[in-house]
Amino acid sequence: MRPIGAAILLALSLPATAQTVAPGPARPPDALSPAFHKQRRELLRQALPARSVAVLFAAPVRNRANDVDYIYHQNPDFYYLTGYEEPEAVLVLFKEPQTISGQSGVTEALFVQPRDPAREQWTGRRLGAEGAKRELQLQFTADNRDFARAGIRWADFAQLAYLPLPTDVRDAPRDSADLYDLVATFRRQAALPPPDAPALAQARQMLQQYGATNEYQVLGYLRNAVRQSPAVAQDAQVQQYLAATTSAQRKATVAQLAGRYDGGLALDAALDQLRGVKTPEEVALLRRAVRISAVGQQEVMKAAHPGMGEREMQGLHEFVYRKYGAEFEGYPSIVGAGANGCILHYETNNKPQVGNDLVLMDCGAEYRGYSADVTRTIPPSGKFSPAQRQIYELVLAAQEAGFAACRPGADFQAPGQAAQKVIAAGLRQLGIITKDEEMRRYFPHGTSHHLGLDVHDRGGYGPLLAGNVITVEPGIYIPQGSPCDKKWWNIGVRIEDDVLITGQGYENLSREAPRTVAEIEALMAQPSALEGFKLPELK
Repeated sequence: MRPIGAAILLALSLPATAQTVAPGPARPPDALSPAFHKQRRELLRQALPARSVAVLFAAPVRNRANDVDYIYHQNPDFYYLTGYEEPEAVLVLFKEPQTISGQSGVTEALFVQPRDPAREQWTGRRLGAEGAKRELQLQFTADNRDFARAGIRWADFAQLAYLPLPTDVRDAPRDSADLYDLVATFRRQAALPPPDAPALAQARQMLQQYGATNEYQVLGYLRNAVRQSPAVAQDAQVQQYLAATTSAQRKATVAQLAGRYDGGLALDAALDQLRGVKTPEEVALLRRAVRISAVGQQEVMKAAHPGMGEREMQGLHEFVYRKYGAEFEGYPSIVGAGANGCILHYETNNKPQVGNDLVLMDCGAEYRGYSADVTRTIPPSGKFSPAQRQIYELVLAAQEAGFAACRPGADFQAPGQAAQKVIAAGLRQLGIITKDEEMRRYFPHGTSHHLGLDVHDRGGYGPLLAGNVITVEPGIYIPQGSPCDKKWWNIGVRIEDDVLITGQGYENLSREAPRTVAEIEALMAQPSALEGFKLPELK
């Protein structure tokens, strides 16, 4: 039984005793190396303008209910730069060396939660400042309570770069240096301007990040935002961007946003560039995450039958992930049968029996922080019906066209554009649509996004680069009531693979998960290792 919160509060009120717990959590042997994180910090620091400072905060602890929190997951940017996996921390990177807490020549400073034996007995071991310095090899580390008195001369910097600051963080009264206080200290000492309304902050971030490179998408976003938010509609720079008649005018508006207080532009651009191209060390972890996910697809194919429920299928995927040492799922697993498979981000997974409907399984393991994203669609009976097969093979042909467009130098949208042409022609041939533009009714999403520490990872959306890892995921979804023959209703098919862009073309990292009709039907005819796993019946 989980000890109740009152007991935790009692323990936390006790004076600290001698440190008898082990000195910090052990790092897995195949985790990213301290040298990797150090190189990432240095590359980011080099990208900063002269006389600037970059500030990044750890992710907040999120409450699930009462005194139960969600399992902690670090801010991927923070982890990428530090390897630190605990909350209540802040990283500061200086373009030029500074003197911090009496130490000169400091270019990087990490402030972390201190060691506390009483807390660690209840919530797990901490690295503390000394452990972070030793294990993560940062130049300067200190307890987070030292952040307020570190003597950072914020007024001396020409630019302060930071990602959007968390505004929905709880203040723990017993902790004077939790994330709430760290952010408040930074706001006060750096004299930051008041935060924008959430809708305006998001609009400004979109404008800063993509306003100079993806103008038409940003224009569409802003036009919708001004209809929904008075704060966005009244913003002078949003109005200026929307009123511009040339690309040069729009780019000039974006350039004006980069003032002394840069709440996203510089760091977003630099982190997009860095995180979008994976190092060999990152590719190895992604390869592992993807292979684990592919094996999950294989095992569920062998175990599936019409009497199985969506949640049971989900559980089998996630059991395989844990069996291979994956810590989490990269995102909530999507297992949708029939009509549920036509919901793009269906996460309920509560249909008790999938029957003979196609089952769309969009699932991905997260291994050492890196997430896979693999989708397969299968017939629980082991055989596709004629209508299911026709739609499936059309999606498969579209994916093959998308693969063919995956090469360095190709536009990021090229795989999606190739897939759209195939699906539009195929839907016309099947009589489901009469005009190409009607294709978007049944294929409403793109095919590709970056993969990495986020399932929708950072990266650029210009030419594809060697080292990019992207998805290729065409789909067709025909919900009940669609203006076509009823035989197509409630067929949802998505096939998604994870692709590494190489110097010559691409590598399909998830190729072990069967894709063709023949491969899927052959695998589903094989016995499952789970067939002998019988639980007692609950009455």
